[in-house]
Amino acid sequence: MHNSRGPESVLSIEDEIRKDPYAFYARLRARGSAHRVALPDGSPAWLVTHEADVRDGLAGQVFSVDKRNSTTGFKGFSLPPALDANLLNIGAEDHLRLRRLVGQGFGPRRVRELGGRIDDAVTALTDRLLGRVRVRGTADVVAEFARPLPLKVIGDILAVPERERADFSGWVATMLAPPGGAELARAIERIHAYLVDLVARRRAHPGDDLLSDLVEARDAGDRLTENELVSLAFLLLMAGSENVQHMISNGLFTLLSRPDQLAAVRSAPDLLPAAVEELFRFAHPNHTAIRRFPTEDVRIGGVLVPAGDTVLFSLASAHRDEARYPEADRFDIGRADKTHLALGHGLHYCLGAPLARLQLTAAFSALLHRLPALRLASPADRLPWTTTFRFHALRELPVTVVPDR
Repeated sequence: MHNSRGPESVLSIEDEIRKDPYAFYARLRARGSAHRVALPDGSPAWLVTHEADVRDGLAGQVFSVDKRNSTTGFKGFSLPPALDANLLNIGAEDHLRLRRLVGQGFGPRRVRELGGRIDDAVTALTDRLLGRVRVRGTADVVAEFARPLPLKVIGDILAVPERERADFSGWVATMLAPPGGAELARAIERIHAYLVDLVARRRAHPGDDLLSDLVEARDAGDRLTENELVSLAFLLLMAGSENVQHMISNGLFTLLSRPDQLAAVRSAPDLLPAAVEELFRFAHPNHTAIRRFPTEDVRIGGVLVPAGDTVLFSLASAHRDEARYPEADRFDIGRADKTHLALGHGLHYCLGAPLARLQLTAAFSALLHRLPALRLASPADRLPWTTTFRFHALRELPVTVVPDR
């Protein structure tokens, strides 16, 4: 166990994660909890791998997401101020102020009201997916179902015109995909210009939607700045579409590649909520939580991490930690411990958690029960994944319908 600034060796993690992320995390956990790593751009960071330390760190007040507390290393995307002043980048006091403004849009009443519209969207997309399979023999779940569903839901909440949603989704996908560079810069420019224009249009023609409410809070109540307003729109659209999309595709792949678990859910629909929670643990796309910066020197697993260093809490490693989850590499919908960190912990617990659960439950229910003969149309080892130190998600998921004999 280390008792100085940290280990002498610095791991370059991107190649290792691309080869086999979970095996890599297992090796790190065996060596300790906090590891000095080099990110793809060469910047240093600490990667925290033990579940107990990840859980404590996410809730700990000593770890700030505010970039002003950073002294070195990775700070995240380089965003213009109108996209950067969101809930993932600001201190606790401002975070709570903005969270209260947005919270009502994702409260229990609003989510219940959305239930029927989500069911309608799921039905229409399931029918479209089946139609594509019947015409072509196969269909891509990502393109035909997983991407459009959450984009429609969050798009409706913010009243984003339907014809503009696919463009926004494409820019976000480009922003998140490696390797970055000029394409990343252009995607951020387009997202920025689009959201500034969207806010201006909503200001001129307000409606009964969450974005109009936020514009009114800015203009009538002066409860947030213009940059905070645009940044909130950015975060809500991006997180509300990307995370659910990848959970649907990663989750469906997990179920279709494990016939015993698939059969259990199909035979007992009341197991579906438990299956969703286990999928959050086992198949969540995000490898790490948003980077944080200690506001004072802190020890993690016996290692001294200086104030201002970049710390990445590994959700993927925590969720496979045998010290918390027995047989952690096994997907088990009957697992007794249903807790996980996929939706955050502490101050940054996901505002949209009830909405995400509602969408995932509706999506898997329709896919598994309305399409009982659904199968993978490609060998599992040939499926295309995007894997970086940030996340692990399917780009395509081809399926077909093969009647049982």
